[in-house]
Amino acid sequence: MSEPPADRPGELSDRYFDAAIALLHRVRDEETAGIRAAGAAVADAIAAGNRVFVFGAGHSSLPAQDVVYRAGGLAVVNLLAVPGVIGIDVMPATLGSALERVEGLAGATLDTSPARAGDVLFVISLSGRNTLPVEMAQNARALGMTVVAVTSVAYAEQTRSRHASGTFLKDNSDIVLDSKIAIGDAELTDEDIPAPFAPASTVVTSALMQAVMATAATDLARRGLTPPMIRSGNVDGGHEWNGRVFEEYRERIFFRH
Repeated sequence: MSEPPADRPGELSDRYFDAAIALLHRVRDEETAGIRAAGAAVADAIAAGNRVFVFGAGHSSLPAQDVVYRAGGLAVVNLLAVPGVIGIDVMPATLGSALERVEGLAGATLDTSPARAGDVLFVISLSGRNTLPVEMAQNARALGMTVVAVTSVAYAEQTRSRHASGTFLKDNSDIVLDSKIAIGDAELTDEDIPAPFAPASTVVTSALMQAVMATAATDLARRGLTPPMIRSGNVDGGHEWNGRVFEEYRERIFFRH
């Protein structure tokens, strides 16, 4: 088998980085108001003694997990887990995708969770078209939660909803953060590869989530409140610091129960 030209791998990797950076610039420049609103919602919830939850199905769970029990993150952010759809944790993996189209899972999850009125829920779904994220947002709002959608608005403009209402995640949320990801979530093409490749949704959505949490922490500090930050356990004193934070906020932290 012949070796590819020496410059091709580097050229494609450069193109991927360029595409991801361009998306990050767009999100930074175009989603400022939404990021500030979401950060304020998180800060409001924490200041009022409420909690923050995050949910995502399949690969959309990765940015959700990225802000839970995370060094440099807020201690009161909790993962709202639906068995079978968090990451790629079932066999066959396609079952997870099928579960996203099952009615009733979102309601059952919220009914058996500690979520309550006044809490904030981030629902992360790239397409925002499947039953599970739409119903999660609908049910959360019915409970009196503030719902932040993290999604690609392009899907709502160019695809059909799979929910019976015909609506998308963005239509059932209080705040919408648009990741700007194009339909298909693939940034590169090559004449020798028969399909688009190199997704960037995880990179961009994780950055969006971290930007929101940083904004919330800054918002709390400007109100004269100490943000409940987690420190790395791999630095001296980190475990002791976290132990104090976990004890102070124990009623709002559910990943330790």
